[in-house]
Amino acid sequence: MPTAFLFPGQGSQFVGMGRDLYDREPVARALFDEADERLGLALSRLCFDGPEEALTDTAVQQPALFTTSLAAWAVLRARGQTDAAYLAGHSLGEFSALAAAGALRFADGLALVRRRGELMKLAGERSPGGMAAVLGLDAGPVAELCARAAAESGRFVGVANDNCPGQIVISGDEVALALAVEQLTAAGARKVVRLPISIAAHTPLMAVVAEEFAAAVDAAPLREAAIPVIANVTARPIHTPDDIRAELKAQLTSPVAWTDSIRYLGEQGVDTYLEVGPGDVLLGLVKRIDRQAERIKFEL
Repeated sequence: MPTAFLFPGQGSQFVGMGRDLYDREPVARALFDEADERLGLALSRLCFDGPEEALTDTAVQQPALFTTSLAAWAVLRARGQTDAAYLAGHSLGEFSALAAAGALRFADGLALVRRRGELMKLAGERSPGGMAAVLGLDAGPVAELCARAAAESGRFVGVANDNCPGQIVISGDEVALALAVEQLTAAGARKVVRLPISIAAHTPLMAVVAEEFAAAVDAAPLREAAIPVIANVTARPIHTPDDIRAELKAQLTSPVAWTDSIRYLGEQGVDTYLEVGPGDVLLGLVKRIDRQAERIKFEL
């Protein structure tokens, strides 16, 4: 049956992730050891032992998730279990998907996500913002209310992640975000929860580091993807290095169209999803989008 492999983004990390893979799987151990050496950082120790505060630092979190997901993929590949029709990753997970598709070598992807994490952290300092999860409203009404809050405040707030029907993440300037939270609550959102994040990911507020990140993307060696990767921005397959570069640059300041991505995969006949990496957040979102699909978790 047509299968799509999914790679998680930030928020799926947990202290202890990847430890069992490291202990029992030589191919996984090799990737963690390589990451430690290339970064000059005890990344594996932070994944396995924490502390949690260090692991949630975005400059550490992104390479940690990338390495853990690729270690899991390496194990599946060694077992001959990577027969995927499509790959997709949520936000940071898109880099894992591209590496799994052969478009990025592990070392190059590791350097790129490390730089991405550093720059996103810097963007939070240059142009502070925040994020909130909105439950019980769909993307259209949420986008309209965010546009109203942005117009009233004169500052940006908008949809950052269209995760699934009834679960939207918004992101933006603190003043506009606070106003949007008020208006969304008044409009009947079941719950609006501020996230413990001090950056406005996937919005124009990230533009303050866009030029620096674009330079890193341009410098990264890319190849044709051997497996189609569904892009976060367009919810359509990307293959060529030019398409991949354009997607990665746009993704920094654009919403993640996850609902549309899963719906597109369903239209292509995909009926089985396997999440590769820490947690099972993406399988939960798939359940809300396509209740008939089979969902499989690769246990770390």
